[in-house]
Amino acid sequence: MTDPRTDLFEVSTVTRKEDDGEDEGGGSAGIYPAQRIRTAIADQWIGGRYTIPPSNVQPASLDLRLGERAYALRCSFLPDSETRVEEKLVELAQGDPIDLTKGAILERNRPYLIPLMEELRLPDDVRGKANPKSSTGRLDIFTRVITDKNYRFDEIRHGYGGRLFLEVVPRSFSVKVYPELTLNQLRLASAGDARCDDERIFDIHDRTPLLFRGGDRLHADDLSVADGLFLSVDLNHEGLLGYRARRNSPLIDLSRVGEYEVEDFWDVVQPDRGHRFILDPEEFYLLLSAESVSIPPFLAAEMTAYDPTAGELRTHYAGFFDPGFGYDSSGEAAGARAVLEVRARDVPFMIEHGQRICKLTFEEMLDEPDTLYGEEIGSSYQYQELTLSKHFRKHRQRPARQLRLSVGDASMWALEA
Repeated sequence: MTDPRTDLFEVSTVTRKEDDGEDEGGGSAGIYPAQRIRTAIADQWIGGRYTIPPSNVQPASLDLRLGERAYALRCSFLPDSETRVEEKLVELAQGDPIDLTKGAILERNRPYLIPLMEELRLPDDVRGKANPKSSTGRLDIFTRVITDKNYRFDEIRHGYGGRLFLEVVPRSFSVKVYPELTLNQLRLASAGDARCDDERIFDIHDRTPLLFRGGDRLHADDLSVADGLFLSVDLNHEGLLGYRARRNSPLIDLSRVGEYEVEDFWDVVQPDRGHRFILDPEEFYLLLSAESVSIPPFLAAEMTAYDPTAGELRTHYAGFFDPGFGYDSSGEAAGARAVLEVRARDVPFMIEHGQRICKLTFEEMLDEPDTLYGEEIGSSYQYQELTLSKHFRKHRQRPARQLRLSVGDASMWALEA
């Protein structure tokens, strides 16, 4: 099974001390926190013709903005190590460039290429990685970043200098887009491997719980760890189980927040009496993890594609979990559940309550960010239950008790904001 990054149609700053006295996440390898991203912008590693809004800097990532033009493509294409993206456009673009300045409609199941406003001039010891934002994944909009002379999607090589291009494929809904809308995010990382191995994951969970269930931290014996931490699906709770995208729904204007009626776009789904559910082929679902996730300030996480040996199931578009997601240093909150973005391939596929269907991988931060994921920085999905994207009216209904986090107090599947 091919990597979903290379094939659209496949399954697709308070520092905690260690025992040895070294700073948590303070080694030579790690993910850049918000304050280092701001410095990278000031040093013109990230730039372009347009000033980057400060609000686009997230705890461990940068929101990337659509440019003023889009190109309808005859087909998707795989970058290679010899060709610039604009050379491919000469062959694959269909029709004139699409002007986004007054809004333009991107049709379902049609690939588009949009040059982004940001450009990169990375040092030789810094690399990048991109992923869709949560709202993008929850609308079933497939995106991936393409760079010049690079044979992989979403992976930006060390020392890259040049433009960024975003391939966009709306799958369930036609959407209207404008310049400066943000559909995806960029993370920067230093040289070296900052990933947490299984032993490190167990050690962190023992000190700072990463997973909870039913309000209680999971015992180490109940963790499923294999190059990451597995999550399972919840098909055994009262009330709403999940949503399925409706066919032939109206257009969604991505600049409108909290304005669309859920019933016009989504059907509610329920499990059978055995707490099972059969996914119909090529339908898009939003479900909920059985576990709640807590990402401490010294870690960044990513949801990875489902193991294809377990079945024809595409698990998740948006992958980044920023430091602070579901985290509460006071211990009042027991994590936040992950909304799982799920699509079955080719044949009906049965899932059961508690079935493991996605995996979190973890990387160390270079430093703890000076802002954490949470409502104080406008994060849309902190302490979520089954939450649709921010464009729908029900998303504005907050629970009566909503925790608010700040660094001073110490922010499908997830798919991070």
